[in-house]
Parts: sequence; structure tokens; C-alpha cells
Amino acid sequence: MNNILITICARGGSKSIPGKNIKMLNGVPLIVYTIKVGKLFADKHSADLSLSTDDNNIKKVAEQFGLYIDYQRPREFATDNAGKIGAIKDLLLFEEKNKSKIYDFILDLDVTSPMRTIEDLENAFNMLLNRPEAYNIFSVSPANRNPYFNMVESQSDGFVQLVKKNRVIKSRQEAPPVYDMNASFYIYRRKFFENGWETSVTDKSLAFVVPHICIDLDHPIDFVMMDILLREKLLDFVL
Repeated sequence: MNNILITICARGGSKSIPGKNIKMLNGVPLIVYTIKVGKLFADKHSADLSLSTDDNNIKKVAEQFGLYIDYQRPREFATDNAGKIGAIKDLLLFEEKNKSKIYDFILDLDVTSPMRTIEDLENAFNMLLNRPEAYNIFSVSPANRNPYFNMVESQSDGFVQLVKKNRVIKSRQEAPPVYDMNASFYIYRRKFFENGWETSVTDKSLAFVVPHICIDLDHPIDFVMMDILLREKLLDFVL
């Protein structure tokens, strides 16, 4: 049996949406949606579920919903410029020492992109298991814009050119499929951290295309949109 650690990273101090990790969404603190699916996956795989936070209010809300932790995120991993990979690795090493075990896989669930199902996680995990050479897999959604067709970037001379200009693409249908990383979940083999990767995209990464809407909550309007979708029961899946 594989040893699996499920991580939830939720620092305080968000500037775009103050207190967003525990902001109420359809009458429930946002982080609860992630704790809920994390527990489902943990129960099925006998996995450990842990939280990385520097905020006592987030910790208290997590405890109200059955997630108790001894870990406190170090200040160096709680700044605006701190990368998430470092925070996950620090929690991984803490839990391995605390529980006297080595984890084979680390499933990271992002609080601000809660539109994932247990079926999504299972299907993505199976994809990774079937590709032993892969370091990790992460969730994506079909992109609305395509760098081969209708995305441009500024040049040093002030003009713009297509982001991908090495092919002549005359219609969107001809363009290769591209995806948005929706930040909902990432599954890593432990060797990802052993090899020192600093970003989630490696030369051996897989992508799981989420088969339904998946919104990453970056701006206040995103909260409004998701709250309406949940309140009016407009989703075609159960969150």
C-alpha cells in the first residue's frame, strides 16, 4: 500500500480577498470544501491529512471541522513571494518525522480552487500510477485563449506578436489544444521533492483535464459567481 500525505496550504494575509480561506461560501467557510474531499480521499486510501497555515483563525476553523494539526508554517513560507512548493516540502518533512514514515505520494489540495470531486482525484491518481516515470500530475481546464492563435505578447520594439509564432495557424480549430492550470489539485511522487523542483511543471509532468467547471477564486467577483452557482444549484456535479 502506498503511503499518501494530503496537504492543504492556507496562509493568512491575502490581499486580493481578505480572509479568503475561511470566507463564507454558500454558508460554509471556503476551506471546508477542501477538508471534506480531503477526508474522503484519506479514508479510501488510509492517507494522512495535514494543514499548513500561519493563521490561528484558519487553524480554529479547520479544528471545528475535524482537522487538528501540530504544525505551524514558518514565516519564510508565509510571505506573498514564497513559493508553494517549499511550503509543501516543509510540511512533508515535518509529518514524516512526526509519524516516522516516508510518503510515496503527496496530494496537495488548493483551498481557493475547490471545484473538484473525489472522482477527479481518483482518476488523476490512477493516471499517475500508470506512468511511473512521471514526477507529478496536476489539474487543468481547456483554455479560452490559445497562444498559437489569439494570444500575443509585447516585443522590445513595442509591437506585438503571437506567443507561439513558429507555426502558421489560420483558425482556432487548427491550433494545438492548450490548457489553463486551474490550481485545484496536484499529486506529486516523493522524487519530485528529492530532485529539487521549484515549480510544479517539470519535464515529466502529466495534466488531468477536469471534466466540469473549475473556478480559481482570485478576485471578489469570483466569490460572487461561485456563491450563485452553489446557491442556485447550477452545477452538474456535487461539491
